[in-house]
Parts: sequence; structure tokens; C-alpha cells
Amino acid sequence: MKTEYDFTNAEQGKFYRPIEELDIPIYLDKEVRKFFFENIRDKDRSFSLNEIINSLIKKDIEISRKLLPEQTA
Repeated sequence: MKTEYDFTNAEQGKFYRPIEELDIPIYLDKEVRKFFFENIRDKDRSFSLNEIINSLIKKDIEISRKLLPEQTA
């Protein structure tokens, strides 16, 4: 490691991204992943695990909002 670094041309925040823009990986349990790959991939040629999981979560949010209307914020 150098004893001194030159930051004369440094740009503060060059690689900063707000937390809202970060893509956070989500890891599925083996049983869940196996279900989708075995049961859905073969039935739909345009299989996208990302799209399917997102649509299921959106549906779950919709159901939750109907059941708990006071927590829609």
C-alpha cells in the first residue's frame, strides 16, 4: 500500500447509486426454484423466472392490501 495517494483528479460520488436503484439479488430456496424450473419452464417457451416471481409478489401485495387496507402506505 502506498504511503500517500494523489486525489487531485478524483470525482466525489462518481460510483454512487441511491439505494432505490440497486438491484439486490434474491436467492430462492431449492424447493421453490425446482418447482418453477420443473413445472413452468416446460409449459412456457418464454420462461422468465424473474418475471414470474415478480408477478407473484405483485399479486401477493395486491391481496395483502385488500386484506389490510390501513397499511397501504
